[in-house]
Amino acid sequence: MTDYREGSTAVKLDQIDMKLEVTVIPVTDVERAKAFYTKLGWRQDVTPPWVVQFTPRGSGASIHFGEGITTAEPGSGRHFLVVPDVVAAHEALVAEGIEVGPLYHPTPDGPVEGADPERRSYVTRAEFADPDGNTWVLQEVTTRLPGRVEPGETSYASITDVAAALRRAAAAHGEHEKRNGGEYDQNWPEWYAEYLVKEQTGEQLPL
Repeated sequence: MTDYREGSTAVKLDQIDMKLEVTVIPVTDVERAKAFYTKLGWRQDVTPPWVVQFTPRGSGASIHFGEGITTAEPGSGRHFLVVPDVVAAHEALVAEGIEVGPLYHPTPDGPVEGADPERRSYVTRAEFADPDGNTWVLQEVTTRLPGRVEPGETSYASITDVAAALRRAAAAHGEHEKRNGGEYDQNWPEWYAEYLVKEQTGEQLPL
């Protein structure tokens, strides 16, 4: 397609960044919903008066709700929240008095209660709902599948995420040193850096 704008350069659609900014949550009582998402510890953002916006800690995307901003049925929303440690997140929700279902993991024969025995990335989950029944699925993700994140775009959403990643890298690096006769690895910063980047991008981890 030709771009006739003066001085412009035509680009293909797959070259244009499209970052998910907001998803709309259908609610019946705005004040009740505000109280719930505040209790979750989500940040309430500055918005025009007709819309309410909350952003989960560490998230680049937000939620919107308000009077008349969607015709969707309240309670029909279902979204995923990625966490580095679903057990810790589950315990924190319970401690705040949030009703949350038990940990579970899918199997070929259906979901099984409890965390995945191997704690594989993407597998262990738990669910809770807001007062209108919109469902939030907690999903533990520690290592991204290949191609999910570009090497130049690796980032961590919070101090907690960085700390958890460093612990995993430290444990793996300890095994690396054992395989090399237990000698101190002077290049450990480079090894850690490679581990952190490859873990996020889904590449083969260093040995």
